[in-house]
Amino acid sequence: MRFLLDTHAFLWFVLDSPKLSQAASQLIQNPAYDILISPASYWEIAIKVSLGKYQIPEAFQSWMEHQITMNSFNVLPIAVAHASMVSTLPFHHRDPFDRLLCAQALVEKIPIISTDGVFDRYGVERQW
Repeated sequence: MRFLLDTHAFLWFVLDSPKLSQAASQLIQNPAYDILISPASYWEIAIKVSLGKYQIPEAFQSWMEHQITMNSFNVLPIAVAHASMVSTLPFHHRDPFDRLLCAQALVEKIPIISTDGVFDRYGVERQW
């Protein structure tokens, strides 16, 4: 089974934050599951690092690549079908990164690991 990580779920997992639910942590750590991260998430993180909203312990590229590799995450590339889905979504969510994550989850028919209840309004299966 595949799961897509919301940006905050990725960050809370790799930074060992107590904000990550035990259920989400167990899903992410289960070697039987394919855990995916979207380029939208590392793009969002890069923007927030550049704005000073997030602090990471080393240079962005090396840190991000290390976290993806070390945790055996896979990147879910952004496809035209994902962008097409974004163009049809109602504006329950205004955040462009979250809208793209929602579209990816819908197109790929995979659950998203997220605390964001707005995803539920799109019919996305959400685990937390």
